[in-house]
Amino acid sequence: MPVLQSTLNVADPAYLANREALERQVAAINEQLAIVNGGGGPKYVERHRKRGKMLARERIEALLDPDSPFLEISALAAYGSEFPVGAGVVVGVGVVEGVECLVTANDPTLRGGASNPYTFKKSIRAAEIARENRLPVIALTESGGADLPTQSEIFIPGGRSFRDITNASAMGIPQVSIVFGNSTAGGAYVPGMSDYVVMIKERSKVFLGGPPLVKMATGEDSDDESLGGAEMHARISGLADYFAVDEMDGIRLGRQVIKRINHRKKGPGRRGPGRPPKYDPDQLLGIPSADPKVPFDPREVIARVVDDSDFDEFKPLYGTSLVTGWAEIHGYPIGILANHRGVLFSEESEKAAQFIQLAN
Repeated sequence: MPVLQSTLNVADPAYLANREALERQVAAINEQLAIVNGGGGPKYVERHRKRGKMLARERIEALLDPDSPFLEISALAAYGSEFPVGAGVVVGVGVVEGVECLVTANDPTLRGGASNPYTFKKSIRAAEIARENRLPVIALTESGGADLPTQSEIFIPGGRSFRDITNASAMGIPQVSIVFGNSTAGGAYVPGMSDYVVMIKERSKVFLGGPPLVKMATGEDSDDESLGGAEMHARISGLADYFAVDEMDGIRLGRQVIKRINHRKKGPGRRGPGRPPKYDPDQLLGIPSADPKVPFDPREVIARVVDDSDFDEFKPLYGTSLVTGWAEIHGYPIGILANHRGVLFSEESEKAAQFIQLAN
């Protein structure tokens, strides 16, 4: 087997300097992740809890199979912008009733779960991942619709995200929505376009415009429940396919939907259980320089990522500024392309094109 041989010296001053610099960057990222995990902050989290509601991440945890992993996607979306880090929605891939699903959850402690431009960028990317991998989508919905000061920036991406729901449904990729609270204006389109909708008694509210808007437009008095409550949608409009008595019951019904749809993920499976790399992945922090202009040997990274550090390099003597080859991660066969030096010439481009064609 072509096992990579590492020449890394972990006592080298350059390695130690690289590691120290990257550890500082990792610490800075972890600080931002702590902010994301805190939602809208203690004040709004406490107010949400006093209403007897679970937080977005608690809902996800209750939905997923016990002790199963959750791969969060775009956790730092909106970082460096005027909007909250995380973009007010939690997105990731998890396992529900043994089925890999893409899960999204609005965070109502951040501006009532309202969607900003980064929310839709994050959602569109999530939909793309679900579509390419044919993952059922479960939306844990509680959103006040668009963040009004930025609505001119989100009409087009918002429309695209709604189109993604219908296209995925047409492709046979199940779309499930569990409505935990107000889902108004743009937030109403998600359950409205989903294949399966779970609503919760006296909690779920789905309408484009609430009672004040109805009063202004028609002069008619109405209330949340009669206009768009869970029982009305379950008995009269037919939008609600399942009627839950509380949040945990809604999650139970959502899990039941996934169990009954008999969804099977397409594509090749694992060749085996996978094996750990022969070299310690913790050493990865000292390999790349903190200066992105300084090159490093990508084989040292590959040796600490792939199963058994086993890498079958393709065209090793041609187009040497690009490293290509075959490996496995957790038993799944993969192809790897990695820059060795900054500039790609015609040889590297030809090599990459041929390798990608073979990999596909």
